[in-house]
Amino acid sequence: MKKKMYHNVIVTHLREHSSIYLFVIVLFLMGVIFGAIVVNSLSFGQKEDLFYYLTQFFGQVSNGKIATSHDLFLQSFLHNSKYIGLIGLLGISIIGLPIILILLFIKGMVVGFTVGFLVSQMGWNGFLLSFVSVLPQNFLIIPVFIVTATVAVTISLKMIKRQFMKKISEPILPMLGKYLILFVAAGLLLAIAAGIEAYLSPSLMKAVIDSVS
Repeated sequence: MKKKMYHNVIVTHLREHSSIYLFVIVLFLMGVIFGAIVVNSLSFGQKEDLFYYLTQFFGQVSNGKIATSHDLFLQSFLHNSKYIGLIGLLGISIIGLPIILILLFIKGMVVGFTVGFLVSQMGWNGFLLSFVSVLPQNFLIIPVFIVTATVAVTISLKMIKRQFMKKISEPILPMLGKYLILFVAAGLLLAIAAGIEAYLSPSLMKAVIDSVS
């Protein structure tokens, strides 16, 4: 019974906010594409410098000299949590809407640039490295960012309407309570993603690097 209730809540939520979800997803994909385009706009010298640092890092991974898994976990979790926390705070502010969209675009751009650079410099091997180093945790992180950004945009729009148009009669405290619960759940998912990045991705990266070296 509860499972069906949760399913109905999710379906209703997606139906009511489908246009915002579509906009947010398209914006994120535009960021990914822009990040990949930026790679092609780099000069040969810039690409060489980045590739040098990249090969140095891969050498450290292969030799097991990178930071401990615990440190990687904390670094990943804190970075993404701060990002999501900022989006959450911006969502309950009237002026935060455009900044939320900019942050989402930047997140997409970082993913696009990382994958695009690896592929442009290393071809198929770069694709394999991006598949094991970037994609595993981002299978969780990207949906979390899209959902939280969509909900933050929705709340921001409601706050704007409440302030300037006086059209929202929904009590604000229950709405903010649900909002807080969503971001706590997002934090738990980011912790799982950080665990994947810290404890699984380095081993996969080492296996790929050893196989192509």
